[in-house]
Amino acid sequence: MFKDKVLLITGGTGSFGNAVLNRFLNTDIKEIRIFSRDEKKQDDMRHQYSNPRIKFYIGDVRNKRSVDNAMHGVDFIFHAAALKQVPSCEFFPIEAVNTNVLGTQNVLDSAVEYGVKRMVVLSTDKAAYPINAMGISKAMMEKVAYAKARSLGDNPKTIICCTRYGNVMGSRGSVIPLWYNQIKAGKDITITDPNMSRFMMTLDDAVDLAVYAFQHGKSGDLFVQKAPAASLEILATAMQDLLNSKVTVRVIGTRHGEKLYETLVTREEMAKSVDMGQYFRIPLDSRDLNYDKFFVEGEEEISRIDDYHSHNTTQLDVEGMKALLRKLKQYFS
Repeated sequence: MFKDKVLLITGGTGSFGNAVLNRFLNTDIKEIRIFSRDEKKQDDMRHQYSNPRIKFYIGDVRNKRSVDNAMHGVDFIFHAAALKQVPSCEFFPIEAVNTNVLGTQNVLDSAVEYGVKRMVVLSTDKAAYPINAMGISKAMMEKVAYAKARSLGDNPKTIICCTRYGNVMGSRGSVIPLWYNQIKAGKDITITDPNMSRFMMTLDDAVDLAVYAFQHGKSGDLFVQKAPAASLEILATAMQDLLNSKVTVRVIGTRHGEKLYETLVTREEMAKSVDMGQYFRIPLDSRDLNYDKFFVEGEEEISRIDDYHSHNTTQLDVEGMKALLRKLKQYFS
């Protein structure tokens, strides 16, 4: 389906963008457009790849005109541009709104106006029952995407899907690079709470999910991968073993806005989810503003269903965690 097509990756200089770029460069796709505001990272990528099929666009999703400038002739969009650090979003929440919510609306509007065939929007487990500004802004981003899909009707020219990810191992700003650097420097590993659990996915898993959504998504769908999870204590032990390290583990306490465990699918979503084997597909809630459907007709099944979260999914032991970590060649070759 990607033969001779044009793919636009917003936030294309980030961890996700690079992973998607590497995957699609191995296909017969015609062109990949990297859209971001970071000229330094774009220049680094330009020299790294030296590939004429990669085109670079400087712009910001907050500025719809700059988005429009990159949209001519685009067939597919992978929308990864976001503010996604919990602390920075917590202290500057309006910036999270401007990028994650209003920026997404700009990309959606532009995609529809320019006749893009499919758009996949990247979300996070923090959007399910959000308790911090980053999660709240991502939850609103999902709602904006669903509303746009709903407004386009049953046979839209532009299909809009969301993918929701757990912790992506090794992504920029995540705990694995932090602990790796601490171990290599002989410093203490700083753990917020040893019992805190997180879903564990590789960047390849994340790209697989995006490709699956491009290939199989119906308008308004949300796709979630069934992912294993591990406690921070298990993760730290596995990393110590692989790096032959005996540095001290220091518990520093839960940071502002952090959860003990993450939810990938809420119980309301689980009630209507479709088991696709490796993934859950949650179809669009296509109801309109007919209030009877919200306040008169309830769903008894919801109260009997559990969320899908990092405490009740498959739990990795130390050996299982080490097997996953070995896939991160840049850290555990």
